[in-house]
Amino acid sequence: MSRRICSPLLPPLLLLLLPSMREVQAQVENRVIFLPGTFQNVNVSQNETVQAVVSRIAPEVAFITLQFHTQHRNATLSYTRFPGLGLSLTAVDSGLLSALQPGQTSLSLFLSSPDGETVAGTGVILSFSSTDPVPGACNMEFNLDIDPNVYIHYNLYETAIRFAPANLGYERGASPPACDESTGTNTRWRLQYDVYQYFLPENDLSEQSLFSGIQAVADIQGMMENGKRVMTLLSSDMSMAVFNSIPGQGVVYSVIVRDPLLNTSASYVPIHTYACSFASTLDSCQTLGKVSTKVFFTITGLAGLFVCFFGHRFFKCELFCMGFSFAAFFFFVLITRTTELNYDIRLTLSAVIGVVGGVILVMSWWRFGSVMACVVVVGLMLGFLIASTVLFTPLGDIDVFRRSDVVFWVTFCCIMIIVPLFFVRWPREGNIITCGVVGAYAVVLAVNAYIYTSLSFITLNILKRFLNNNFSAVFTDVPFQTLDYIMITVWVVLGVCGIVLQLYRERSRPFFPPSPYLMWLQERERRKTNVLDPSHHFPPLPNRLLARARQLTKRMEPAGEHTPLLL
Repeated sequence: MSRRICSPLLPPLLLLLLPSMREVQAQVENRVIFLPGTFQNVNVSQNETVQAVVSRIAPEVAFITLQFHTQHRNATLSYTRFPGLGLSLTAVDSGLLSALQPGQTSLSLFLSSPDGETVAGTGVILSFSSTDPVPGACNMEFNLDIDPNVYIHYNLYETAIRFAPANLGYERGASPPACDESTGTNTRWRLQYDVYQYFLPENDLSEQSLFSGIQAVADIQGMMENGKRVMTLLSSDMSMAVFNSIPGQGVVYSVIVRDPLLNTSASYVPIHTYACSFASTLDSCQTLGKVSTKVFFTITGLAGLFVCFFGHRFFKCELFCMGFSFAAFFFFVLITRTTELNYDIRLTLSAVIGVVGGVILVMSWWRFGSVMACVVVVGLMLGFLIASTVLFTPLGDIDVFRRSDVVFWVTFCCIMIIVPLFFVRWPREGNIITCGVVGAYAVVLAVNAYIYTSLSFITLNILKRFLNNNFSAVFTDVPFQTLDYIMITVWVVLGVCGIVLQLYRERSRPFFPPSPYLMWLQERERRKTNVLDPSHHFPPLPNRLLARARQLTKRMEPAGEHTPLLL
């Protein structure tokens, strides 16, 4: 950043000009002036400290929060020019809260880049009165004395947020109320915490998209209007919440603390995550999705499209696909829970076992001819998808399902088992419906391998719950945006078209094709008992093969007389 000598008249002049400037201000030199409620874009060069000056603080304001957000690079926000333990915070989303003294109308905080890189971000000042709760004022866990920040941790399965408890507000220069002397209604134990969630646009990892989202939900009013309240915590609850991880999807989390007695509130510093790393050279946010996953689900999508329209006509192909899906899914769960194998190896082994499962299902029908047994397995596939869809809705976030794995899995299994019962009465119709619904959903999964869609979490949430013992406590909200509604339409249209086409085409045909093995047995028995059947006089198979070989190696002479040609 360039350095120039500033005129003594420059700060007052800037104060006069700033109200007429646009909402998001521009940075001037290495001194940035913030106005309450006004967003400021700031570039922090390497080895440089930017002074953030907060001016024109109203007399009724008792506390000031400065929050600063970058997309994926850390920035250090400090009370002093030289950061120190307990006086600074280094994070992607950072904030500091300052209690004001009587007569104070301005203050200074400092921004720097800890990693020796230029950092670009956006910041804003939020002001609170003496009756508003003070976020993080009863902090006993984190480094800052008063910590208004929300801390986040994520893995493949879940994203957890934590924050420090708040305290009651107090006047400038007064002593803060005690945090834990009593639990009466005149203490901080009456405060309540609303946890909010805001989804950024899907498949958009741009910095501009993030900054626009942060600016939309940085304060209380913006988060309440644009975000979704997912839970309310009491002061006696643990100050944490757990959500479903959605790699590649930007999500902003925030906490609003409320004082129900005074009807006042204050906002913690929002925090965002994409549940992936921008710095990783393998499977970063920009290259999410392994090649093996794309190949696997591309083939799955093509097979699903075939089953959707032709599954019942080509019954053996349908059985193979259903057996493959059933075996591959549960074997993947098994080896993931019991081994530490690489993902690509697990996926390959699951595909191999899936092929074995498909062959076994086809051979069981070929050998025993029990259509009903095979159709029940097919019905379980439809039941699995229906149960997953039901618990993918807000019904799955009901407390009884989140607190008890037993209730969840009993409900899931009941829905899954009920569906095949209808197949006993209408086996052909049930089989065709399964082909349409499951085949069309396989197409949706194939699209998800290239473009994120929330519909993939219908089954992915169940897979995560199989693999993670603590996933029951997770809120499984996912964004539903334009692409998701398009994919729902695609799913419905493909499914309905496939069902109607197959029902129309199969209306005059037998319900199911006969078993090839049983047909062979009947044919053999018929040839033994019916001597008038020409096939009864066929020579044995070895004799027929030997005769065929002789025909290939011996030149056969033509039969009949030959009359010489006359000139």
